[in-house]
Amino acid sequence: MAIAVTTVLGGVALIVFASGARLGGRTITPLADETPVGLASSAAASPIVTYPPLLLRATNVVVRTDGFWSWALMDMRSGKIDGSANRADRNTTASMIKPWLASDYLRRTHESGSKPDQARLQLLSKMIRVSDNDAAWTMWYELGQAATIQRLVQVCQLTDTRAGSRWSLTEVSARDTVRMGACIANGTAAGPQWTSWLLNEMRLVQGEGDFGIRAALPATVAKQTAIKNGWIARPEDHNWHLNCLAIGDGWVLSVLQRYPEKLGMTHGKDVCKSVTQQLLTSGT
Repeated sequence: MAIAVTTVLGGVALIVFASGARLGGRTITPLADETPVGLASSAAASPIVTYPPLLLRATNVVVRTDGFWSWALMDMRSGKIDGSANRADRNTTASMIKPWLASDYLRRTHESGSKPDQARLQLLSKMIRVSDNDAAWTMWYELGQAATIQRLVQVCQLTDTRAGSRWSLTEVSARDTVRMGACIANGTAAGPQWTSWLLNEMRLVQGEGDFGIRAALPATVAKQTAIKNGWIARPEDHNWHLNCLAIGDGWVLSVLQRYPEKLGMTHGKDVCKSVTQQLLTSGT
């Protein structure tokens, strides 16, 4: 049963939801399982990988917030996705889409028989590590704008994603986000030549974009966890659109949020961290 409790934090009325979100006045609760579309075929083409016991496990999640939020967790050993009941609902990606832009370029360049020069690799590195927007615009136009998102859907076999007029307006669901993460991790997105390079760049995310999921992990695990977050306070709806993606050892986790601008960016960071803390297996 979902529980909604109104409370006041820092002078702002907030609502506690159990593993779901408030949509049109309804409280949505989770935890039906599903096998992600398309993962089996890509995983079959990859070498057999032996993963350690999972660091994260699906459980009931309680978050204090006001607005939309969802989460999804994939077990890459089986391809099973757990998460909030609204994990198919979309949010705009902001910078969380940048690893795909890098993947699409690297895979297509390798398939054409070419190799990116050092200047291009530095540009991609800036796009991932410090979330450089100019680099993202360069790749967005070079990759055909919405055409690159159409390839994302096809290559990673997503079901909910759709392109927007800008890279940051790409709309994804939490379950499609973990599918994208698995697609990057298993080498399908960027291709076998560049996957290790891309994952390492995602482990080296720094500065303003280094928050959320990784902040909740043990230090030895955090530095080996690949991440890419997205964050923007959109003037169109006066909401923060803040999303977190992390790729760990055998797991992928995503948290998507959209909440009133007045709550600030730190609120969204804390939600991503809190969800992760609640999913951590006992004894870690």
